[in-house]
Amino acid sequence: MTSGESGIRATARSVRFAEHEARADTLRAQLTDLHGTIRLAKRTSNLFRARTATSTPGLDVSGFTNVLDVDPLARTADVEGMVTYEQLVDATLPHGLMPLVVPQLKTITLGGAVTGLGIESSSFRNGLVHESVLEMELLTGDGRIVVARPDNEHRDLFHGFPNSYGTLGYALRLKIELEPVKPYVRLDHVRYEDTGEYFAALGEACRDGSADFVDGTVFGPGEQYLTLGTFTSSAPATSDYTWLDIYYKSIRERGTDHLSVRDYLWRWDTDWFWCSRAFGVQSRLPRLLLGRKLLRSSVYWKAVALDRRFGIAAKLLKLRGLPPEETVVQDIEVPLSRAAEFLDFFRREIPISPVWICPLKQRPGGVNSPLYEMDPETLYVNFGFWSAVPLDPGEAPDTHNRLIEAEVTRLGGRKSLYSDSFYTEDEFWRLYNGDAYRKLKTVYDPDGRLLDLYAKCVRRR
Repeated sequence: MTSGESGIRATARSVRFAEHEARADTLRAQLTDLHGTIRLAKRTSNLFRARTATSTPGLDVSGFTNVLDVDPLARTADVEGMVTYEQLVDATLPHGLMPLVVPQLKTITLGGAVTGLGIESSSFRNGLVHESVLEMELLTGDGRIVVARPDNEHRDLFHGFPNSYGTLGYALRLKIELEPVKPYVRLDHVRYEDTGEYFAALGEACRDGSADFVDGTVFGPGEQYLTLGTFTSSAPATSDYTWLDIYYKSIRERGTDHLSVRDYLWRWDTDWFWCSRAFGVQSRLPRLLLGRKLLRSSVYWKAVALDRRFGIAAKLLKLRGLPPEETVVQDIEVPLSRAAEFLDFFRREIPISPVWICPLKQRPGGVNSPLYEMDPETLYVNFGFWSAVPLDPGEAPDTHNRLIEAEVTRLGGRKSLYSDSFYTEDEFWRLYNGDAYRKLKTVYDPDGRLLDLYAKCVRRR
């Protein structure tokens, strides 16, 4: 880069940051003008919790969707909180870089993935999304804009923000680490029949370190696949799962596959893992008619929102004389040593398949959030399952979710809070460190302008 080009880049960066500061000041003034409990006014969400309807005005964060800077030499990016991972990846890949962890769905925002818990197939070596954050600019419940880093006066908020789900403040800007990529990813899908051998192989793949990405798919007893992804500079040919072909089906059909790095990162988005089957779009004709632009998770989300609003699925079940169903949409983590136990329980009690498998371990030197504590020496296994289960006569509508919560706790695991939770208040605060949370709440939201974590995640406020 010439000195002239460098100067132009620096000027453009200064303008973008100045515009960001103006947006932040406007938002802070808006918070001051609002009364009572504050919420975000946003059009989209990747949370799977139904929320109580409210007429309370919200903070308008719709303008915070800008990638402010990508520094290819420092391997960092500065982005606003409502930037989606699709935007972020499109900004970093031209530099041969990507975020250390890229959650599976294109419309997940960076701020959402940090205040929640973002995970993907690089998490066995890079931890969760928040572990690659260098600093956060946050609008807190008491109306301040603070910059939190692991080594400044707001370090407690920096560490406590993950898993707080917007109840301590909102991320206006985040600075994150990036890592280099190669143009392609080679995939090896290895089938295992024995559950013990499967999880042993998963652990060995994570310890071995020869793969850049590790995840898995369990279709049923005796059909468990471990997928190892490795960066490569060339590929004999690449597959395309953005339209007519379906990625998860290819796992059973191909021992080896190749994808461009961008298509690898979004391999799950076209069919929302396998949830597109609920919308009848896994046959070739509807896929042909819909085209690439409509085959994506954000479109399915709109269909889910309509169903929630009008109860379409429940009415159809009733018309067909079928029993009501309980929605079971969860991601949980248990230590690798207990993973086979959890899968055995799940097969006995919860008739859902496939199930996504994703190993994760705290990154060396990474942030261990006090609100989602993990043993830094332990490799965990995330199980993702997203479907509905028929209820037997007399069964409560939360029967299967409560069974899962109890088993995860018994096995020394944790459950992500993006979906419905049913814990008692005492149990919830014991699992998610109520003492640490209350200290942060006292400092950064003493008047309770933001909901507390239990009210938001369990009471669905």
